[in-house]
Amino acid sequence: MAKFDFVVLGSGPAGRRAAVQAAKLGKSVLVIDNRERVGGVSVHTGTIPSKTLRETALNLSGWRERGFYGRSYRVKRDIEGSDLTERLGKTLGHEIEVLEHQFARNGVRTMIGAARFVGPHMLAVRSGTGSAMSEQQVETERVLIAVGTEPYRPEGIPFDGRRVLDSDQFILAPRVPRSLTVVGGGVIGLEYATIFAALDVPVTLVEPRPRLLEFMDQEVVDHFVYQLRDHGMTLRLSSEVDRIELGDDDWPVCVLSDGRELRSEMVLYTAGRRGATASLNLGVTGIETDERGRIRVDSGTFQTSAAYIYAAGDVIGWPSLASTSMEQGRAAACHAFDQPLPKSGSNFPIGIYAVPELSSVGLTEEEARRLGIAVECGIARFRETSRGHIMGVESGIVKLVFELATRRLLGVHIIGEGATELVHIGQAVIELGGTIDYFIDNSFNYPTLAEGYKVAALDAWNRLRHREGAVLAFRGRAAG
Repeated sequence: MAKFDFVVLGSGPAGRRAAVQAAKLGKSVLVIDNRERVGGVSVHTGTIPSKTLRETALNLSGWRERGFYGRSYRVKRDIEGSDLTERLGKTLGHEIEVLEHQFARNGVRTMIGAARFVGPHMLAVRSGTGSAMSEQQVETERVLIAVGTEPYRPEGIPFDGRRVLDSDQFILAPRVPRSLTVVGGGVIGLEYATIFAALDVPVTLVEPRPRLLEFMDQEVVDHFVYQLRDHGMTLRLSSEVDRIELGDDDWPVCVLSDGRELRSEMVLYTAGRRGATASLNLGVTGIETDERGRIRVDSGTFQTSAAYIYAAGDVIGWPSLASTSMEQGRAAACHAFDQPLPKSGSNFPIGIYAVPELSSVGLTEEEARRLGIAVECGIARFRETSRGHIMGVESGIVKLVFELATRRLLGVHIIGEGATELVHIGQAVIELGGTIDYFIDNSFNYPTLAEGYKVAALDAWNRLRHREGAVLAFRGRAAG
């Protein structure tokens, strides 16, 4: 029987960061993953492949150059599934090799197989298939559950891996349909819907809620929705799919609850995900999951109800970001072995890799007002910056939210090319307690899209200056 100080279930962002952290503390570490190679959902079916698909689609379609050459411009006229998978294979192979090297360099052991708890501090790992199947027991002092999630597949939806697919099925063998219906307007659904709209595939998006991305700034989402419709996407908000039928031509038909029918060559069902915990036999540990298989943890230490077991990453729910999952895994490993918890900022950025990108950090305008904070906002439009004009960018904005009383930056909300990169400037200023004066007084490289920060700050400053002048004038009249 193998014994380890720390066993990590899953090798995605949370698992890999926790494993390396524990190894650097001198602990014996084993990572168990039920895939043929390490990487977890992030590398195989989630973050990396979806973002690679996006980059491939934008490059082959010539999307970034259409501002200059017109909407009919394309780098490659006929784009097929093979065009998408070629780049996917190269990218995923590189990511896996980097991770394997990182584990080897830090002395982290790996085991491929399906793990389940068989008792306190005891796991059974099954590997192989058929007559070649074997099972090995592993004893451990501490465990981190970082198994990620899997697509939520409600009963009655005829998933067949060909016409009706979940997001995992689709990314394993992507192809370009003649038309596409995406069920679910969350982050995953929007990313895939906009990627294929950029390839000029007719796309219909079905979402039961009345607005998209409710956690994002309303003004930025309105800008996003306008662009989706402007580029030909059909939105069916406040609509639910009652059932999916196959027509006489073998094309799926989504029947909505109001009776409308949506026919397309392919349906991508992305209405949520669930924690991949069903096979872990958590009952023997006393840990319970919610209706979506997610595990409740202490928000600071990531400890579960069983003191020796931790959980991190998507399996614990919001925010379900690769970036935050890494920090959760590291914090869990530190707490497990009595090390000080790493200091992390209170403001983490959200990145949505749709076409166009959206990114946000800090308070939205709506959140600030709900908290009773008086704010002033400034906006810069990419098309009004020199770099935006050079790039042929027709849309995109930077929105900054400032507190009136202190002039501090409270929130940054960006939509457009490079949004997920640009947001980190604002993140740093927020964490350091910076004010509008930082953007007014400092120089930005010219021409850059980052210059939008200065433009947006000046937009807000014009109103702040007017307000301060009016207050001073009023006080002067009152004193007289």
